[in-house]
Amino acid sequence: MSSYSSEQPSQQGQSSGDYIPPRRTPMACQFCRARKLKCDGRPTCGNCSKRAIACHYVPVSAQGSAGTPS
Repeated sequence: MSSYSSEQPSQQGQSSGDYIPPRRTPMACQFCRARKLKCDGRPTCGNCSKRAIACHYVPVSAQGSAGTPS
């Protein structure tokens, strides 16, 4: 006899009216953007801090837009 239970974990406090979506970081640093990583938006993000590299942010509009006709 196993002690495995087929019960689903309860979702207390997760009624349909209480859902708050996670906050998005307004802009990712260049390293996170290039590697498609989750950037935490700090002045030196966690990914750059772990790798001991310079963390710099460039606005999306300043990178040039590939989707606009020239």
